[in-house]
Amino acid sequence: EWQQPKSNKIFDQLSADSLKEVGTFAMTLIQDGNQIESKMVQTGILRAFIPKEWAEANGTTPEAYEGYLPLQTLNKIFMFNNTGEKVYDNCWDFVYEGEHGLFMDIDSEIVGKNFLYMLTHEKYAKWLKDAFDVLPADEKAYFQPVIDAMEEEAKTLGLGENGKYALTWIKLWVESYNAQTDDGPICNILVDQSATDQFGLIVYSKLRSVEETDSVSVNNITVAAYQDNYVGIGGYGYRHYLFVTDNSPLPWTACAFIAYMTLTVDGFSAWGKDIGGYSANPLVAAGTEAERNHSQGGYVDGVNVFDAKNDRGYDWWIAEDKGELVIEDPEYCASVAFTVGSWIEMLTKYNQ
Repeated sequence: EWQQPKSNKIFDQLSADSLKEVGTFAMTLIQDGNQIESKMVQTGILRAFIPKEWAEANGTTPEAYEGYLPLQTLNKIFMFNNTGEKVYDNCWDFVYEGEHGLFMDIDSEIVGKNFLYMLTHEKYAKWLKDAFDVLPADEKAYFQPVIDAMEEEAKTLGLGENGKYALTWIKLWVESYNAQTDDGPICNILVDQSATDQFGLIVYSKLRSVEETDSVSVNNITVAAYQDNYVGIGGYGYRHYLFVTDNSPLPWTACAFIAYMTLTVDGFSAWGKDIGGYSANPLVAAGTEAERNHSQGGYVDGVNVFDAKNDRGYDWWIAEDKGELVIEDPEYCASVAFTVGSWIEMLTKYNQ
């Protein structure tokens, strides 16, 4: 038997269950690296099991591997309705004057807040700075006063050299995005021809469920990062992690099931059937692609009909100057959750 808690209740349930000598839950598949680190791992409630073959497939050993066991990485990506004249070819376009992207609110889906935390990591802050550097002069002039204002703030928060660019992007994003309750409705809005010049940051796999009609089509949207001239971050990636509970009633069974999900294409198939979800085992990822052919997910009878559904794959998405996906790091998120998190809480969200 399994349970799927709603509204971020999984942490409360696991915490309560950990008080028993023998728990109810044998294992968990869980997201939100920040809370996993601070509430589950540091407290000893969850234990990472690293299968030997999984470690070897990633060029290491269970003993040498540091971190949790990810089942998969999912990507949330920028996409925009292309039925109008507007083009978004730089990640700063999404926070320019007058823009209001559709996005799940960061207080209802916490992985979205982790995305903002990760932007302050120097690696991703540098990506933002590099994208800023190639903006036209008039757009630079719009952003520069905010960047200047964020310089001292970045120092106070202990951020790196390019932290001011991250804080600027975060501030403008939080103060402008149009909060939604779920990615599904966002997708339904964007693929309709009536959504001219609108954009969103949503789970890539939502495109799988679009039903083509006269007014609705995947071809009404463009994946921003797939444009040849696009510059900057293409979205963010968050992970689903597998753990054994510290008081698991069936620890060996849990380990066997975890091995099945992470070592075999069949075990990963429930997640591997869609674009935008990538096994953390490169052998399983390759096997899944061979079986599902997601790189041609938009092909129909050998013809490229829906180009946006042609998934370029994990390696492309995470690469600099390609997808530039911002990847969640649980330890980093936990380390800035109080400092950067408190700063974000003071920002004023956009109110329609």
